[in-house]
Amino acid sequence: MKVLIVEDEDLAADRLKRILKKVDPSIEVMEKLDSVSATVKWLKQHEPELIFLDIHLSDGSGFSIFDQVTVPAPVIFTTAYDEYAIQAFKVNSVDYLLKPISKDELHQSLEKYKSLYQESKWSQEHIDQLLQNIQSQASQYQKRLLVQVGQKLKSIPTHEMAYFEAKNKMVLLNTFDQQELPIDYSLDKLEKILDSAQFFRINRQLMINFTAIKQMHQYPKGRVKIDLEPPVQDIAIVSVERAKVFKQWLEQ
Repeated sequence: MKVLIVEDEDLAADRLKRILKKVDPSIEVMEKLDSVSATVKWLKQHEPELIFLDIHLSDGSGFSIFDQVTVPAPVIFTTAYDEYAIQAFKVNSVDYLLKPISKDELHQSLEKYKSLYQESKWSQEHIDQLLQNIQSQASQYQKRLLVQVGQKLKSIPTHEMAYFEAKNKMVLLNTFDQQELPIDYSLDKLEKILDSAQFFRINRQLMINFTAIKQMHQYPKGRVKIDLEPPVQDIAIVSVERAKVFKQWLEQ
């Protein structure tokens, strides 16, 4: 089976490629692309049998690809959307993989693809209906937080949030563009309102975005040391109490 991966997060793309090989060694990853424009150009010259497509790409929505080029293969979406939107995928016989991707879920998605693709071809109507359903669904998680910057208020989308740090009796939001902003939320509250598939509290002081993980290292007493991007001022260590759950979170 010849597969195309469209994913702008290198860590997530490499993980998907690695698990694909474990699930089915015969799978050939034809290419890994990270943008809408590159994918449109590539699909004009190649025909994969299956596409893994992230919805949020560096230069726009993955759905916009279907407006610019004929997509010759079924698509399995990789996404951090909540369960309501995920249900919209299922209703339209389109599978998804919720990041971070697990081996078992990937295997089930591949089996579903094989079953469905034998019965019918992919169609633009599927895509149109899928997009309509997703856009009509309300999220169970907050997608933005309102913060004060000087005398101004600013709404920060979650994809710009790298990590939250409890420091000096306040919580600071650190963004990927290296802003450090005080917010009126405790880490306990953030755990409840942000997507647990994307954000994880590694200890009492620090809650991180999966996308902010640069590297991970074994640390004494079964703990894990994390290199974050942007870097955190203190060492980011997954506590002993959280280490086991953290590793399970990485394999979801």
